[in-house]
Amino acid sequence: MDEKVMIGVDENANRRIELKAVDLEHAWGFRVSDPPFVDLFQTKNMAKPGIGGRGTLPRKSNESMRIIISTVIGVVFGYLIGISFPTVSITKLHFPPSIISYIEDRNSGITTQTLLNHALTKMRNNSTSNSTDALKIYVPTNPKGAERLPPEIVVPESDFYLRRLWGNPDEDLTIRQKYLVTFTVGYDQKNNINAAVKKFSEDFTILLFHYDGRTSEWDEFEWSKRAIHVSVRKQTKWWYAKRFLHPDIVARYEYIFIWDEDLGVEHFNAEEYIKLVKKHGLEISQPGLEPNNGLTWQMTKRRGDREVHKFVEIMATVFSRDAWRCVWHMIQNDLVHGWGLDFALRKCVEPAHEKIGVVDAQWIVHQVVPSLGNQGQAENGRAPWEGVRERCRKEWGLFQTRLAEAEKAYYISKGITPPNSTLV
Repeated sequence: MDEKVMIGVDENANRRIELKAVDLEHAWGFRVSDPPFVDLFQTKNMAKPGIGGRGTLPRKSNESMRIIISTVIGVVFGYLIGISFPTVSITKLHFPPSIISYIEDRNSGITTQTLLNHALTKMRNNSTSNSTDALKIYVPTNPKGAERLPPEIVVPESDFYLRRLWGNPDEDLTIRQKYLVTFTVGYDQKNNINAAVKKFSEDFTILLFHYDGRTSEWDEFEWSKRAIHVSVRKQTKWWYAKRFLHPDIVARYEYIFIWDEDLGVEHFNAEEYIKLVKKHGLEISQPGLEPNNGLTWQMTKRRGDREVHKFVEIMATVFSRDAWRCVWHMIQNDLVHGWGLDFALRKCVEPAHEKIGVVDAQWIVHQVVPSLGNQGQAENGRAPWEGVRERCRKEWGLFQTRLAEAEKAYYISKGITPPNSTLV
């Protein structure tokens, strides 16, 4: 836009003084070419023709006009400087009343002071907005949902440490347990669990998942008062694990034991077991199983000629903190029995043949007590445990199918032919 606004005539310099309208429009936010605003720049006394047809202005009028021109140019220049520093706080700008009254537009009622206030208010609002945005906290590296918090107040992990309701929080804990052991229990197996818990030192947090709803009866054991009790009727250990053992909740523990209730532990020592696991670098492990009727897989049978061998079953699994973070994500919400999970554990450690193993030097006995099976429902003349066992087998097939389809979908998304696939 090249439209120009005539401001006045300087006789001494014999030249016209002009400003581009776009400069004024940017400064004030108005179109200076539109009436009646353009009248702000018209002189009150018109020049009379002089010699040679030139218009002349009285000296007094010229001096006043120069003041007006200087003021306008100063405002424009000040505005341009101001927008270069948007965080500068500008309050109000006042001019002598004689100047303001001289250039007042009697038709529109808009004064130079009004226009200046409008421009400065706009600048001030922009400055305030920028300052407010700068004070907003947003940290994309924070956990999802916590981006608006300052990082030093974010606590992404927790634990099962019991704390007092009084005193100094820093003095609550006399010991911070390094390991976690969980049992899924019914009260009928109280003696077996009591014997098992005694095999774990004070370095272990004890967590009981109660599938029969009976919790207060366990107070007959002294250790029960320092244990964590979670009670939901007729659920399995993998249902509990998915909902109460999130990796961020158990992150303080180096190893997590997820055990059944029917394990004989006469020949087991938890501290010695941990030493062997660390010695052999096992991320996923279990004690060896003494050969008896409860032996499900020959691969988990204890071998007396070595400390460890490879493969684990899911009845007495022990996970490192890092391995559990992977396994937890693989547990399906609706497949509560976990059948087939033991064959997929190898996907969570690398190399699997070195990181997964059975600790033969510390062994247990699987007593095969169908207590959880009895929590099923009798249907069509079948015993409750038969329906539970049928569900286990069905879940195994579903899990295998889901895992295979998930891997296939991944390879296809990467443009890779899935292993053992007939796809061209």
